[in-house]
Amino acid sequence: MTTNNDLHHQDGNTDSRSKWVLIGFLAVAGFFLFTEHRAHLLGALPFLLLLACPLMHLFMHHGHSDDDQHAHHHDSSEGESK
Repeated sequence: MTTNNDLHHQDGNTDSRSKWVLIGFLAVAGFFLFTEHRAHLLGALPFLLLLACPLMHLFMHHGHSDDDQHAHHHDSSEGESK
């Protein structure tokens, strides 16, 4: 005779086993995807580096214009006080 506690233990064991099967399947699928498409990925690497240059320029140099505006504003206010 199975009790409610035994059924809960069986469901927990099935969930754990399913997770390990899924992890194993994803690991094997990821390995084969990487080995079969490595040439395509490495072939696109130079283009990705070229694409990174304008993106870095866009996102990393945004603070330069603010410094110039503050410097001009500061210089004009000093001239007015004299």
